[in-house]
Amino acid sequence: MATLPATGETRSATQRAFRLPPSAAAGTLVALAAVALLSATTGAAGLAFGDVLAALVDRLPLVDVDSPLSARQEGILFQIRLPRLVLGMLVGGSLAMAGAAYQGVFRNPLADPYLLGVSAGAGFGAVLALGFGLDVGWGPFDALPAAAFLGALVAVTASAAIARGAWRSPATLLLGGIAMAAFFSAAQTYAIGQLSETRTREVLSWLFGQLSTSGWRQVWILLPYVVICGMIVLLHRRHLDVLRVGDDEARSLGLNPGRARLVVIASASLLTAAAVSVSGLIAFVGLVVPHIVRLLVSHSYRVIVPLSALGGAAFLALVDTGARTLTAPAELPVGVITAFVGAPFFALALWRNARQVAT
Repeated sequence: MATLPATGETRSATQRAFRLPPSAAAGTLVALAAVALLSATTGAAGLAFGDVLAALVDRLPLVDVDSPLSARQEGILFQIRLPRLVLGMLVGGSLAMAGAAYQGVFRNPLADPYLLGVSAGAGFGAVLALGFGLDVGWGPFDALPAAAFLGALVAVTASAAIARGAWRSPATLLLGGIAMAAFFSAAQTYAIGQLSETRTREVLSWLFGQLSTSGWRQVWILLPYVVICGMIVLLHRRHLDVLRVGDDEARSLGLNPGRARLVVIASASLLTAAAVSVSGLIAFVGLVVPHIVRLLVSHSYRVIVPLSALGGAAFLALVDTGARTLTAPAELPVGVITAFVGAPFFALALWRNARQVAT
């Protein structure tokens, strides 16, 4: 006859379930490093793996190694490929972390910045800023992320208001997000129609999702938002686990659910807005990556949030490498590839969720 484990054993098992597994963290970091090296050495101007490593080590402080790269090759590596690689990692990590945060706040595994209409709202705000020429070089105080944040906040608030009282229902929340995405997409189309032909081409190219950079400018715009908002979401990942049990239980455990939700939603929306402002609309990263972490590692947000950030960075860096090499010398929009990957994944996730609800 089976016996129940002792209380101490149960507590120890529960703590292990909520702890970040070292093997999973190490594996994700190795994958991220491998993708980074692949991206840095792949392209029209082929750079040898060992030469790239030597050039990178040569840039470290207090290290004197003769770089085997020519001046032209170093310009390609440090002014074109590395800025694009770092930008892709920051955008991918931001979108994946925001997706995990939304899923925890709304207690809905299908929540995602794109599906909630947050990306479309951020895109509308960014289109307005681009149309009025507000994409000026103010570093982290650039008006573009601020305008995108306002649009994102309106979109996520409206989606949550539509689904209020039914956050556990994927259909209700997703329909609210679809409504917001349709509204802001129509608003984007109208705003674009008022722009000049040259400006219209620039905005449309941006909307398809791209990571092309002119040096490190976009990285410096995005980095402060990733550091500050990402840290806030990481510090609240334990609260996301508490919110899963319901508001009454959360209050009994000493958590103010309304305040926790507001902080996480604002941080996730600002992460999304900042990412959208420099990369355009890139779909499904916030859905695919947290789902994979949840399926392979843990259901705890103490694990999902940090691993989603690392996994999202690796995923988008890999996608971008394919985007600029699969049809070289032409280049595919990154958002097109993520949509090709994410749409079937979303259909599968929706089907699995429907089966679980039916049973």
